[in-house]
Amino acid sequence: MFENKKILVLGLARSGFACCLELVKLNCQIVLNDSQEETKLNQEQIKKLKELKVECIFGSHPDNLLDKTFDYVIKNPGIRNNHKYVLKAHELNIPVINEVEFAYHLLPSDIKLIAITGTNGKTTTTTLIYKILSAYYNNVHLAGNIGYPLCSILKDIKSGDILVMEISCQQLANLKHFNPDIAVLTNLSPAHIDFFNDYETYKKVKTKLFKNQTKDNIAILNLENKDSIDSTKNLKSEKVYFSSKQKAQAYYKDNNLYYLDEVIINDYDMIIKGIHNIENALASIIVSKLMKVPTEVIRKVLKEFRGVEHRLELVDVINNRKFYNDTEATNIKCTQIALSAFKDNNIVLFLGGLERGQDFNELTPYISKVHAIIGIGECRDRVKDFGLKLGIDTYIYEYLQDGFKKSLEVSKEGDIILLSPASASWDQYKECEDRGLEFKKLVGEYKNASN
Repeated sequence: MFENKKILVLGLARSGFACCLELVKLNCQIVLNDSQEETKLNQEQIKKLKELKVECIFGSHPDNLLDKTFDYVIKNPGIRNNHKYVLKAHELNIPVINEVEFAYHLLPSDIKLIAITGTNGKTTTTTLIYKILSAYYNNVHLAGNIGYPLCSILKDIKSGDILVMEISCQQLANLKHFNPDIAVLTNLSPAHIDFFNDYETYKKVKTKLFKNQTKDNIAILNLENKDSIDSTKNLKSEKVYFSSKQKAQAYYKDNNLYYLDEVIINDYDMIIKGIHNIENALASIIVSKLMKVPTEVIRKVLKEFRGVEHRLELVDVINNRKFYNDTEATNIKCTQIALSAFKDNNIVLFLGGLERGQDFNELTPYISKVHAIIGIGECRDRVKDFGLKLGIDTYIYEYLQDGFKKSLEVSKEGDIILLSPASASWDQYKECEDRGLEFKKLVGEYKNASN
């Protein structure tokens, strides 16, 4: 299908680089184009590509680059479908796909493919499914939006293996034939409107995960998420449901997580907290049971699973205080979810970061357990106004490390100290993960000082 073709790879990054390496094996003529200047890109990747005779064009998207001599455009998922090369490719009837679609065609035909998408919870659910399956089988692979381009692990995937993939909406936008045996949709809510222009388009793109499924495939859906249910009415695949409020194939009742009528685990035995994580676990249980994993294996992994790094991650327990890193909470909705996860503990909450007009007042119904707020970053003054208006002790600092010292002073035994800032981090950090790593470093220093 792709052998000896001329292909434009649009965008470097991890997926573009991994894609080029596979295309070289297929004797393709490859042109890699990235708008960033060469000096700002990964120099090791560029050196390798040039050694492999990949033509590299950096710093711009020349108007005359794409013509009818190309057979495919393989674009980075983060590049919009209104990019001039994408529009021109359509005019020239050149297929536009992405690295996932390309790699999918190179997979052994008899693998078991499990794919997960959703507005929230897809990374946690993907990771949990992978960990459970890996605890029972020795031929499980992890790839996709979770940070591992599928192209980069193709060499390791053999006939009969199991592949677990997180699939983002940007990846779904350019999938054509991709068809998972088991597809999970955790939930749907408005997101990425800047990329897709409206919520209806976003929902349609998300449900493309099920587009190629047949009656022999399975769709796992959240019965409590109306938009998910409404958007998947006409699926050809078999539907299996999970619910945090009513009986379904997997459900939550009286603090227990069930599969059919079998108790899998009590939520008190789980480290990850919150209804959103109950739902993530229920979806994972369904997949694991469909894959014939014994209950005791599922239970053991659920008991030990500490969550995904930077997503309501339990960092440590020190002096009877629990420290949670939720730096990925870059919007109000994510912080609402985090605050809802803790019912029995008082909270010292870190709020703030990049100023982009976020309305902290939307947190008010979720704030009853918060007895102190530490405002940080560019919008810290608005955080202070919000906290004081509610009568909550609020302290503001420009930098996280200064606020961290205060959080220790004002916290009490039994408290949760929670970094869930409801704000992007770009005022001080390149990525929000850097903010989370600093928080974890500060927790580690506090632990060392306490010993």
